Amino acid sequence: MPSYDSSRARFRLADRHIAVLAHLLDGQTPPDELWESLTELRRIGLVGEEGELSPLLGELLGTLADPVVMIQVEITGAHGPVNHGVVVGRDAVISHDGWPGEEESEYVSIEPNTLVWELARKVNLHRGEKPEDGAPEVRFATTMAALDAAFVALEEPGPDDRATRDLVRQALTAADPGLEGQALEDFRDLVVSLNATWRITTTWDGEHDGERAAMVRALAVWDCGPLGHWIREQPEEPITPGQVGPDSALVLASSHAAEVWRKITDLLPDREELLSEEGPTP
Repeated sequence: MPSYDSSRARFRLADRHIAVLAHLLDGQTPPDELWESLTELRRIGLVGEEGELSPLLGELLGTLADPVVMIQVEITGAHGPVNHGVVVGRDAVISHDGWPGEEESEYVSIEPNTLVWELARKVNLHRGEKPEDGAPEVRFATTMAALDAAFVALEEPGPDDRATRDLVRQALTAADPGLEGQALEDFRDLVVSLNATWRITTTWDGEHDGERAAMVRALAVWDCGPLGHWIREQPEEPITPGQVGPDSALVLASSHAAEVWRKITDLLPDREELLSEEGPTP
């Protein structure tokens, strides 16, 4: 069920509720398959009997209808994929959070100058120890097929942690014989320690070669708990449908919270990169 919290001006809405509101905003009658969703919105007073929209929805719908920057946050953890995001409009910035297994997302207005903090919160980025100056960067290179084999092994873990690690090691060796020695052991440890993988994708209307074009920046990271953050360099973001297959290279580079923070900041376009200079500065 949709809901509205007046104390914090936040909404819980599913995609089907957003679809109803979009139809009504355009002066259209929602199709029959959205009738139940329309009834639910009427029940909590966000839509009137004649399809009139509550003034409470003004900031939310104005931002969603005319976005300047769209930011999508996709996180995959133990409970499966969850989608979050932020929409930067001309007069407001709307953040939305999903929840594993729940249909609705929570929508709330945030201050523009908290945008990077908000994205860091969504991916659970916390301050960690920075490596010593001059410390060598660590990289692992294998294939997506090897990673898939390791994940299959984790679906049926052994009777204890040691047995599970042995199963993952065997799966990696069978899928990628070139992954061996200490690199094999360390990569196995990363896979076993994996808390979540996440990707942030930022899109906006910009210019390329003097013409209007959709601009995209993205960052993909592994959160491996005590083993830290690892930036996925390959497959390189943004990924298009059908681009990645079993033979695609998988390259991970060691990182830390401060660097990940900088890379999240770099995803946001500068004001001069936007076609329109109106709206909050990300």
